Amino acid sequence: MLENVTPLILTYNEAANIQRTLQHLTWTKRIVVVDSYSTDETLEILVSYPQVQLFKRKFDNHTAQWNYGLQQITSEWVLSLDADYIISDELITEIKELPQELQIDGFFARFKYCIFGKPLRGTTLPPRQVLFRKDKSIYLDDGHTQLLQVKGKSAVLSGYIYHDDRKPLNRWLWAQNRYMVIETQKLLKTSDSELSLVDRIRKQKILAPIIILVYCLVIKGGILDGWHGLYYAFQRVLAEILLSIHLIEAEKLKT
Repeated sequence: MLENVTPLILTYNEAANIQRTLQHLTWTKRIVVVDSYSTDETLEILVSYPQVQLFKRKFDNHTAQWNYGLQQITSEWVLSLDADYIISDELITEIKELPQELQIDGFFARFKYCIFGKPLRGTTLPPRQVLFRKDKSIYLDDGHTQLLQVKGKSAVLSGYIYHDDRKPLNRWLWAQNRYMVIETQKLLKTSDSELSLVDRIRKQKILAPIIILVYCLVIKGGILDGWHGLYYAFQRVLAEILLSIHLIEAEKLKT
């Protein structure tokens, strides 16, 4: 199965992460990377891997960027990865052992979130469809990120992907603020009846940061992870506070 799979990665200033991601993709003959004109050492790292075929495209939104990447894939299957995703050995073996003839068109993978390299017991990350047939798939807009639409049957893989982002805090804050501007537009433009329960809670502004703190520390067991779990909980609370601030600002500016 592995010979029919091409990893697809988007990058922008991912020097802190991309090498660890690529080190776990040495089994593939071709890796498609779409870079948004990085200004750090990302490009130097990418060109040091002979499997990498690099494409540059000015970033407009995640959906367009991913769909552009799909156009560069020539294999039957795509393995869609963020630049801070590390494929576990167990997941690689599982993909390798998938039969050539499948009635499945896409596979979800579960995640283990890492803080400074340490996997946490539980996170807010839901499973994501990362392995799919190219000719059955397209990316659609979904708030600050993208939604993959796969036409056909899907299944869940048992192996994990490690989400291990080691970019500095100022870059994380920059990204979260940017994401929350887009997320604010989505929440305000969508009627409550069309929003999920989670998004309806987030739209209330006050409850979401409190709920996410309890969810991360208690329900997901982050308190048992020591300072790593506390750090992650604070990250998620800060992200929700940023969203609340943007919602308040947008609503007040309308009046």
